[in-house]
Amino acid sequence: HFAKKRSAKGSKGGKTIGLFHPYCNAGGGGEKVLWCAVRALQLKYPESKLVVYTGDVDTTTSDILRQCRNKLNIDIPGHIEFVYLHRRRWVEADMYPWFTLLGQSLGSVVLGFEALAAFTPDIYIDTMGYAFTLPLFKYFGGCQVASYVHYPTITCDMVSRVQIRVSAHNNRAMIANSATLTAGKLAYYKLFAWMYRLVGCCSDTIMVNSSWTQAHINELWECPGKTYRVYPPCDVNDFKAISMLVDKDKKFGAGKTIKIISLGQFRPEKDHPLQLHALHRLRDILPVELWDNIKLVIIGSCRNEDDQRRVLSLKDLCKELSLEGNVVFRVNITYEELKQELGEGTIGLHTMWNEHFGIGIVELMAAGLIMVAHRSGGPLMDIVQETEGSRNGFLASNKEEYAEAFAAIVKMSPQERQIIRDSARASVDRFSVQEFESGFLKALAPFFGGHVRT
Repeated sequence: HFAKKRSAKGSKGGKTIGLFHPYCNAGGGGEKVLWCAVRALQLKYPESKLVVYTGDVDTTTSDILRQCRNKLNIDIPGHIEFVYLHRRRWVEADMYPWFTLLGQSLGSVVLGFEALAAFTPDIYIDTMGYAFTLPLFKYFGGCQVASYVHYPTITCDMVSRVQIRVSAHNNRAMIANSATLTAGKLAYYKLFAWMYRLVGCCSDTIMVNSSWTQAHINELWECPGKTYRVYPPCDVNDFKAISMLVDKDKKFGAGKTIKIISLGQFRPEKDHPLQLHALHRLRDILPVELWDNIKLVIIGSCRNEDDQRRVLSLKDLCKELSLEGNVVFRVNITYEELKQELGEGTIGLHTMWNEHFGIGIVELMAAGLIMVAHRSGGPLMDIVQETEGSRNGFLASNKEEYAEAFAAIVKMSPQERQIIRDSARASVDRFSVQEFESGFLKALAPFFGGHVRT
């Protein structure tokens, strides 16, 4: 029994804490949550031993910590250990061309068994959304179990899209066009949602990253009494310090570059093609002298070869739409390079439907860019306000609405843009790193003999 093989305690009798994050070196928003959580735990409980379960077997501890510092601007103050998992392929989507959700979830159990066999902690924290590992560590490992949910594995919105037969990244056109296949997929989704509820309820403490995620998790897992909203950490102070190099004194005109900055990993759900189609539509709206100065800078990290292929596909789409002169790709850049790009930007862009939160959105707003985000999920419910008098950005749902928002921003006076910029910067303090660390530690307090303060 794994519980009988409890690994050695931390120094001075502290607890052992295992954090499950198979892609800990990916450099995205989820990794920011992981490393800020690690730092908070080390500072609050220095006697505890922290271990991260990772599938990044081709990296060393120093490589991971260097990446953490260079890309995420996070220094880890204490000792950290890694358990290297060799079965990460079991959780990758391309392993399961059919029944992908179920395949990845059951694959996470295989990966979880490898993790549990290598190190059995006192406290297990899933920071990446592999809910099917929770009963494994709770009942086989005898651990106290916590989860930080970025995005529910299945949502009622996903079920609805299948039901009304909408073709999307999670619903192939072949299925959407067939009543029989749609009925089969609906039955599969409902079975999976039932399984997802069973495993989710195993978590002793549940943290969610937004109002949108909280509503879905409360509906799916039905554990509102132990579910806490803990907004993810955003470097608002650091980004607020960025001086804006453009758009200070005069209206845009000939020769004045107008940069639109997109920030997000190159994953299919981020919907980068929509950004290019919106830019293509913008060309039909703006006068030629303004269009010639538009530059879309797409910034993001690539986790694997699939992401790299997506970048190549986007470059091909640029050629198809004749946008090569107006689009720049910045892949896997450093934190300092990111700040330089944001300092030169005017408009921020995010196109994911039902983005669970949107760390990049907050960071773009803190840096003084005027945000145009998707009218759904976290951006709609938590971040962007469109009420006149308190507007801090724009929301859009399709290429026409995005293009119209870009055009409206470009045509504003500098004073009008500054009012929105100031409102955006004033609104983001509640998403700071300090607020995240405080909320994270409060949610975990019962594991250390304390109480959650609401």
